[in-house]
Amino acid sequence: MADSSSSQDKNLPASQRKLEKAREEGQVVRSRDLGHFAAVATGVGLMVAVAPRLTGWLKDGLASALRFDASTLASTASMGERLGVAATQLLWVVLPLGLLIMVIASVSAVMSGGWNWTTKAIAPQFSRLNPITGLPRLLSKQQLTDALKSCLLALVLGTIGSFYLKSNLDGFAATLGLSLPAALSAVGDQLLGGVGLLVLALFAFALIDVPLQRFLHASRLKMSHQEMKEEFKQLEGNQEIKVKMKARMREIVKRRMLAEVPKASLVVMNPTHYAVALKYDETMSAPRVVAKGADLLAMKIRDVAKGAQVPVLQAPVLARALYAHAELDREIPATLFSAVAQVLAYVFQLRAAMSGKAPMPGDLPELLVPAELDPHNDARKKAAVEAQAAEEG
Repeated sequence: MADSSSSQDKNLPASQRKLEKAREEGQVVRSRDLGHFAAVATGVGLMVAVAPRLTGWLKDGLASALRFDASTLASTASMGERLGVAATQLLWVVLPLGLLIMVIASVSAVMSGGWNWTTKAIAPQFSRLNPITGLPRLLSKQQLTDALKSCLLALVLGTIGSFYLKSNLDGFAATLGLSLPAALSAVGDQLLGGVGLLVLALFAFALIDVPLQRFLHASRLKMSHQEMKEEFKQLEGNQEIKVKMKARMREIVKRRMLAEVPKASLVVMNPTHYAVALKYDETMSAPRVVAKGADLLAMKIRDVAKGAQVPVLQAPVLARALYAHAELDREIPATLFSAVAQVLAYVFQLRAAMSGKAPMPGDLPELLVPAELDPHNDARKKAAVEAQAAEEG
């Protein structure tokens, strides 16, 4: 029980894979207070910028709406038309303002958590209809924090508004004795001061809410040690699949090597255990290994080479050294240049003799292979070479 409970302690930060999965499900950082501040501040700023023109438009609209004549009063249909015209004119002001506020609110959401597009967040989840399973969510850290923050915000805004109205009550009462244009201008100036205080309060809450939401988001996505282990297993994949993939890759490498053997200049063998195919021409700075193998693969390289009339030389020490120290598709080590040069010279003499241009050479001379490069002189190297050969086989 102790191990089970400790494995579920989520005190590890979320992995990159879990963060990406959460974004796919629509779980990103979002600050409502930042959206509220951006929307209200934009609306207030826009209204202040167009206040003179908006005041004149309201005055003209109100004067036009309150102007009647005998024909207007005689027909109820004309009253409906006038109401429709007034509503249309009002929509031309309200709709652009509303669209701009929506855009600003969306931009603020992107600023807090980045752009994310997914439909999983709005997909129906019938499990949430169960009140028993939904109760823990209502009492979660996120919900309690949001509830307390909303209550505090409402309390702060209400306090600011009540104190501002109380301190400016005489000013509002004095507007009753002013003409309509002067009253509108005076009320606008007084309301602007109060709204400015509310915007400052929203700004302060947004400064606190953005890092708070990031902290809560990171806390929700924390992982336990067991979850980390399970994710690592998923990333690593099934062991049987990995073995099959390695076997498949070895098979591909074998086929590619055997296809390169007919293009080789010679094959060096340790009669039955190792075979290394080398290629060299005047464009190369050093011979390259185009194929190498052990046991059955060595026999296959030998058979392909003989079928393609590629010389096959028995040089056990050199074959073992090349197999142990030379990389596939790479130049041979510099320490083996001398020995390989001896072999290549012997092959060129043999080819010249077979074409009648030179006498037949004798036996292959003793090759200058450093003793430390022969894996059979070192038990550990020998074991490593044999393990590599077994894996290839």
